[in-house]
Amino acid sequence: MAEAPHRIVRAWLESLSTGVVELDRDWTAPTPPRFTLGEQCPTPAALAADAGRVAGATQGYFAGTDGTITFVLPVRPGGAADPARDPIYLAGDFNGWQAAIGADEWRLQAGEIEGTPVLRWSGEAARFLSPGGQRFKFVTGEHQWLMPPDDAPNLVRDEQGNTNRVIDAARTGRHLWRFSLAAPLLLAEPRLVTWSDRPAEGGVPLVPGPFFYELRTELPLGALVRTPGTVFRLFAPRARSVSLELSADATMASAQTFELVRRPDADGAAGVWEVTLDRNLHGWFYAYRIDGVSEGADSFDPGKRVLDPYARAAMGRAGPGIVLDPAWVGEGDRDFATPAWHDLVMAEAHVRDLAANAPVKASSLERRGFTGLRKWVESPEFHLHHLGVNCVELQPVQEFDNPTPEEYHWGYMPVNYFAPSSAYATEPAKASGVRELQELVRAFHRRGMAVILDVVYNHVGEPPHLQAVDRRYYFEQDSAGRLANWSGCGNDLRARSAMARRLIIDSCLHLIEAYGVDGFRFDLAELLGVEVLRDIEAALKRSKPGVILIAEPWSFRGHIAGVLRDTGWASWNDGFRDFVRDYVRGGGAAERMEYFLRGSPWFFAKWPAQTVNYTESHDDRAWIDVITENPNFDGFGPTGNDRRRTHLMAALLFMSLGIPMVAAGQDYLRSKHGVNNTYQRGDLNALDYRRLYRYLGTHAYFAGWIAFRRSELGRLLRQHTRPSEGFFEFFRSGDSPALAVIYNADYAQGPQRLLFAVNPTLGDVTVRLPDRVTGFAWHQLADHELFRLGSPGPSQPVESELLVPALGCGLWISQA
Repeated sequence: MAEAPHRIVRAWLESLSTGVVELDRDWTAPTPPRFTLGEQCPTPAALAADAGRVAGATQGYFAGTDGTITFVLPVRPGGAADPARDPIYLAGDFNGWQAAIGADEWRLQAGEIEGTPVLRWSGEAARFLSPGGQRFKFVTGEHQWLMPPDDAPNLVRDEQGNTNRVIDAARTGRHLWRFSLAAPLLLAEPRLVTWSDRPAEGGVPLVPGPFFYELRTELPLGALVRTPGTVFRLFAPRARSVSLELSADATMASAQTFELVRRPDADGAAGVWEVTLDRNLHGWFYAYRIDGVSEGADSFDPGKRVLDPYARAAMGRAGPGIVLDPAWVGEGDRDFATPAWHDLVMAEAHVRDLAANAPVKASSLERRGFTGLRKWVESPEFHLHHLGVNCVELQPVQEFDNPTPEEYHWGYMPVNYFAPSSAYATEPAKASGVRELQELVRAFHRRGMAVILDVVYNHVGEPPHLQAVDRRYYFEQDSAGRLANWSGCGNDLRARSAMARRLIIDSCLHLIEAYGVDGFRFDLAELLGVEVLRDIEAALKRSKPGVILIAEPWSFRGHIAGVLRDTGWASWNDGFRDFVRDYVRGGGAAERMEYFLRGSPWFFAKWPAQTVNYTESHDDRAWIDVITENPNFDGFGPTGNDRRRTHLMAALLFMSLGIPMVAAGQDYLRSKHGVNNTYQRGDLNALDYRRLYRYLGTHAYFAGWIAFRRSELGRLLRQHTRPSEGFFEFFRSGDSPALAVIYNADYAQGPQRLLFAVNPTLGDVTVRLPDRVTGFAWHQLADHELFRLGSPGPSQPVESELLVPALGCGLWISQA
């Protein structure tokens, strides 16, 4: 039976004049295959097999004619894996996966392929090629599994959603063929690669390869008001044409049209389009229309108006953008001193949740946004001020995709990264949100509170304007062109593309410089990758050395907190969150609680402030709904034990090294009636400040712990660096999860010591303490009901058999 003819699977450019054709299987004929690229380039030159660098980079392995196979991991400076610090191993079906970790025989070695630095492993091919279909992945010595790229041609996903690569004995590297062209191609022109002798079979699109994602410019972008004119400049590397629509009217009903001109790529402006108009257009409205290649889902649509990614203000999710003179925008607050990370006590909050029911005079329009919240922050009754936090983390305030200004939304579906949300502005057509956000940040600063913004750079909302600019450049796709969806939101931004990375950095710098914000919490930061996060850190610290950088270190793809410990990023500690929820209900071991009290050392956090400890955030149910004894997770009417357990949680949160974070309203047992996802439930999320008066004791308990933590007496909890090995001394009570701990047990930080004891069980527990502990004078500061900072009252003595009541805790201080 005759063998079926080879098929062309993919074809991509390595540069504008070289490329690679991928066949469905190895080419074994003595003469090389021949292809054509249409009329523009009928005869590719110098076809040659290239099994090494290309095969290694695309599928992670290649096999030689000498019976060997080589597995290849490209080395990227600043990447997730640092082979100088952590060895990397080859693992798969052929060696038991986890069993490969730590085994020298499976460790990758440094090398080069065609001058490109790689890590590689070579051995006899037979065991890998037979049986067929064996899977593999690379893994570090600390059990961090390195995810294959979404566009790897041999990517497979199992029933649990795990992704690996697969080895195909018919695709060993000789299925890849490189070609050279006599003249460079234009990215805006579509081309098909077909067989020279079988043109009727059709072909596959020739798409840009890795070089494409490194195209960049350093030119300023956006609508740039200059003297005397205004420059409109856009990066659109594959566009065939770009037109500007401009109007003095926000409806754009009588917009004028101007054609942008592509600048020569040779002057450091690769992919840049621009037009200059000879007047100051501050306050005018504008949008783009972009035309280009038509290739299925990757097609351009000139019928769509596109919001400028660099627009400094917008009328709504669909645009238009608003031209703003930088002299009008001005600068944000530069006088506030951002607290040191180890001094932070944070509250996460939403603009509308804080303002909706605030007891201040404000219109319904003002309560929807920045102005209503600013009035509440300036009020003598401002709740977060009385709680005592010195940092607020606001959920997203960049332009997002709620269809109308009235509709409530958490804000995690951004459509522009520079513009403040028009839904939070009183007069969007006048770009009032710019001034209103500036004034809000200043109001927080006058209260002594730093402002961190929750930012979402892992995906975009609707309409996806960046996809209209260039879907292929800005978004992760698999080898078939399907958008990646590790965010769960339908698209994942390709943050590693040069201009996507620049877009992230530029917009963060704008928020620092124009609004005076103190830092950022990056949503689903795992999807950006460690290399990109390192670049962001370096760029932002050049502008603001004390900038606060916090990662949500996971996505549906994986978790990178252990890798971020070698960066200047802190991470939300989901392990702390989940464990404490169980611990206060009597679950979990004392040993694990000790780890979190120490500040999740070493694997999660090299220094204490790298862990952001929390037990409730906007996601999922409220704390009281999670731990309540009531049915259906409804903690609106909490039981006595619910309240006691909340007090235990507060004590554990504020006694753990790291940055403590509460959710707004958590201090007075805010409930969402058990609803798990409230991202569009403004009725459930809006804070009911009347509830504060029902649970004043719990609010006072939180406030007391925060005041202690921020005081001189609490300095032992605000560690800048990892404390000495003998700083902690723990004592347990048999198999019970109850424990006691001394801080500064070795006196390395002076004569002051703290003793903390906690019992999450429903029965009283005694913890035996040695004479070297009980022989000192201890003064009790807190128990499970009261914080006695500065107030007299009965004090429990510290005895050799220390009684810790059921669902109880205590804090004592002594001076040697």
